[in-house]
Amino acid sequence: MKDVSILAIDLAKHSFQVCGTTTDGEILFNRKYSRAQFEQFLTSHPACLVAMEACATSHHWGRTAMAAGHEVRLIPPVYVKPFVRRGKNDANDAAAIATAVRQPDMRFVAVKSQEQQSQAILFRTHQSFTRARARMMTTLRGQLAEHGVIVPKGHAALLAFEEQLERNPERVPDLVLETVRLLYHQISQLGQSIKTLERQMADIAKKDEVARRIQTMPGVGPVNAAAFLAFAPPMESFKRGRDFAAWLGLVPKQLSTGGKTRLGRVNKMGQSDMRRLLVNGATVCMRWAAAKGVDPDSWLGRLMARKPWKVAAIALANKMARALWAMVTKKEEYAGGLVTYA
Repeated sequence: MKDVSILAIDLAKHSFQVCGTTTDGEILFNRKYSRAQFEQFLTSHPACLVAMEACATSHHWGRTAMAAGHEVRLIPPVYVKPFVRRGKNDANDAAAIATAVRQPDMRFVAVKSQEQQSQAILFRTHQSFTRARARMMTTLRGQLAEHGVIVPKGHAALLAFEEQLERNPERVPDLVLETVRLLYHQISQLGQSIKTLERQMADIAKKDEVARRIQTMPGVGPVNAAAFLAFAPPMESFKRGRDFAAWLGLVPKQLSTGGKTRLGRVNKMGQSDMRRLLVNGATVCMRWAAAKGVDPDSWLGRLMARKPWKVAAIALANKMARALWAMVTKKEEYAGGLVTYA
């Protein structure tokens, strides 16, 4: 019997499809395992190449396979899809993974450590709580507006209005007042949880040398640094800063053909959390520069003069991403140059 060189695995919660192939792609078996059977099979199988689609659980199984002596390669699902044969099922998906991993120009995702995944959970919990608080504030404003009570703009104004409402409870019916109190209580609880998570992220950023270094750049704070530690692959895996910016999805989509170059909108193919935070940081830098008076002859001054605000913010975020790559790879702090004041 020929030796198995590649184990291509289609992951699920309770069932796992394993396709074993040779180096040339000949399929030797394509079987389904339960969770307990799969873990035993993975640890007892001779060392070989293990390929999986990058997903929420792939990093756990990747660490398990690496501990058993296997070489692990995680493939973005979008790169596996072209190799799926007609008919969608687990066996065809596993066979497609086996085909994709043999491609010479295939790109792979680095297996995350437990520490990285823990930081990612901390960051995403913070983002989830922030969105939930924003939804509750919108709901609260809407319910008050239905009874003719219009609160000024801003979160601070909405939170301060609670005291005014308690002094004049007759402004809304009793049932609405009880509902509003419940919403204010939930908003307060979420606010406290968000502050706790932000303190934890700030503590992690203070202890890490890379996080401290990147925070010297304007527009990059503890939350951005926490996202960088949780989601960014090793910067050495990128040849240049432009590649890192492209990985983040901060480059135009290519619509070129026949020798004519056509660039579309930002492709958004990369890590959405880091891209959003960088664009937000760039927007803050532009607002600060506009308030203080940006140098009209500088790169940012010329950009803001001729481009729409959001386009300029994305261009600045692209430049910030390239600078971050240089700061991390060269182990240098921010040297200035992104924003020049008049």
